[in-house]
Amino acid sequence: MTRNLSGLLAPAVAVLLVAVVVAAVAGAWPPFVAVESGSMAPEVERGDLVVVTSTDRFPWGGLVGAAETGAPATFGSAGDVVVFDPPSDGQRPIMHRIAFRVSAGEDWTDRADPALLEGDCLTITACPAPYDGYVTYGDANGEYDQSAGIAPIVREEWITAKALFAVPNLGWFRVGVDAAIARVGVFPAAVGFGGLAAATGGFGALFLGRIAARRRGRDERDR
Repeated sequence: MTRNLSGLLAPAVAVLLVAVVVAAVAGAWPPFVAVESGSMAPEVERGDLVVVTSTDRFPWGGLVGAAETGAPATFGSAGDVVVFDPPSDGQRPIMHRIAFRVSAGEDWTDRADPALLEGDCLTITACPAPYDGYVTYGDANGEYDQSAGIAPIVREEWITAKALFAVPNLGWFRVGVDAAIARVGVFPAAVGFGGLAAATGGFGALFLGRIAARRRGRDERDR
C-alpha cells in the first residue's frame, strides 16, 4: 500500500517541484497564468498557459509601454504584457499590454492612439489621470481599457507579474478548476478533482504494473 501510495503521489510531487523551481527563477507565484478570455488573441488564446515573472526580475526589470521607443516585443507586438489586479469587487486579474505611463492630472488622450480611443478627456472617467499609473489594452479589444471602462488607470502596485511566453492549450485544466469552484465552491471542486486525479493515477499505476508484470513473465520464459 505504501509503495502504491508513493507511486500515486510521485507525479504530483514532481509537478509541485517543477512549479517551485520555475517560481524561484521567475520570482512570481504562481509562475503560470491560465488565460480565460480572448482579449489578447490571436497570439494568446483562451486556454493557453502563460509563464510570468516578477516585474523587477533580472534581466526583464522595469515596465515598458508600447508607445516607448525601442519597446521590447511580447506576443508579437511592442510593449510589456502584465497581469494586474484592480481592487474592484468581483473583478478577476487582467492580463493586458501596457500602452504608456501617465502622471496624475494628465490629459493622456493627447498621447493616445486615436484608433484605440473612444471619446475625449471630457467623456472618459479615467481622464485626467487621477494618479500616476499606466494606460493598458487588450490586443484583440481595439480600445484602451480606460476608454472602454474595463479598468481605471492601472497603479504600479496593482501589477503582480510580467508575461514572458505562452504555451498553447495547457491552461484548460486551470480554467476548468476555476469554473468548478465558481459553480460549486472550493471544497466540492477540490474533492471532485482530487478523486479524478486519484482514479486516473490508480488506473495508470495498474496499467503500468500489468505491463511490467508481462515483461517480467516474458523474461522468465526466455530464460
